Amino acid sequence: MAQGLRMAAQPKGSEAVKRVLTVNGGSSSLRYALFEIRQRPVKLLDGKFERLTTDAAGAVDSMLQTLEAQQAYAPPDAIGHRVVHGMHHTAPERVTRALLAELRKIVPYDPEHLPREIEFIRAMGSRFKRIPQVACFDTAFHRSMPRVATLLPIPRRYLERGVQRYGFHGLSFTFLLQELHRLGDQAARSGRVLLAHLGSGASLAAVRHGVCVDTSMGFTPAAGLVMGTRSGDLDPGLMSYLSLTDRMSAKAWQTLVNHESGMLGVSASSADVRDLLERESSDERAHEALDLFCYQAKKWIGAFAAVLGGLDTLVFAGGVGENAPALRQRICEGLEFLGLKLNHADNLNSSAVISSTQSDVSVRIIHTDEESVIADETSRLLGMREPGDT
Repeated sequence: MAQGLRMAAQPKGSEAVKRVLTVNGGSSSLRYALFEIRQRPVKLLDGKFERLTTDAAGAVDSMLQTLEAQQAYAPPDAIGHRVVHGMHHTAPERVTRALLAELRKIVPYDPEHLPREIEFIRAMGSRFKRIPQVACFDTAFHRSMPRVATLLPIPRRYLERGVQRYGFHGLSFTFLLQELHRLGDQAARSGRVLLAHLGSGASLAAVRHGVCVDTSMGFTPAAGLVMGTRSGDLDPGLMSYLSLTDRMSAKAWQTLVNHESGMLGVSASSADVRDLLERESSDERAHEALDLFCYQAKKWIGAFAAVLGGLDTLVFAGGVGENAPALRQRICEGLEFLGLKLNHADNLNSSAVISSTQSDVSVRIIHTDEESVIADETSRLLGMREPGDT
């Protein structure tokens, strides 16, 4: 089902301007946007399909039909894709047969996202044979982490196979850090920053002097704090227990920790924070699910403040981070020892800055935009920017 199509005014004199179509595909969703590339990407329109029941080719056809019905649409000059797992890639890369072969080999690292993303790349390639495609990796943002933050405490032979902590939500974190620079927040360049992307999927990134030093997600996006349907960190003995008592297979375990756990599992009713907030006064399980989410987010903030040696700026983003003042307040309560104090009225109104004037920590809300980062990285790699770009 298509949802959320939005259009922006078309810039004058845009006939000769290059355009980038961004594709952000999930296991059952597809978000897209069309940009004109000037000194920076200018979004013309965007939209999304959710709860997809068709294959990638069918979803791409539906997207193109929707785009072709819009006045602002013209065939793109390049296509940029979000690819969740890039392993050791540190920068966007043009899609080639070799890159696709590499992505197929690493599907076991991320079976929840990579198969569908590869299908979207192939489907777009079959429809736009001469148009370059670029893969933008969510993991690239975290490649600056020190070695100690990437190690898993398992036999070293697995490290040689790439089994380590990677981190995800990198395109979102890239945008948030860029926005902090644009807003003149000095911590983005020379301070201690926590970026909290809190949505159905949720993770935090610790940034020191503009460089990521740690993150909550690990080997897969199922790690870290509790999420909508993902478990977050679990005692590894739990898998052994369930395999012995329930004869649970690896596939069933994968389904459990990615689709049946998190706030959905604890509440036994919903993964949607909006539903849980409506029910928590009368439903103890909904209340416990939200409490667990806020408790774990607070713990991660405290842990990363220790890694950073303090905190200068905290950024909330994502569907929950941007739109749930009650949860932001509950997460921040008890963090006064870091010098963090909220302005409760600004928080209730979801203002751009929600910290009080007495707070030593700047607390911000930034509406993240992964698609603009995909367009930016794609256009830079392909040399599509107008003269004067900095």
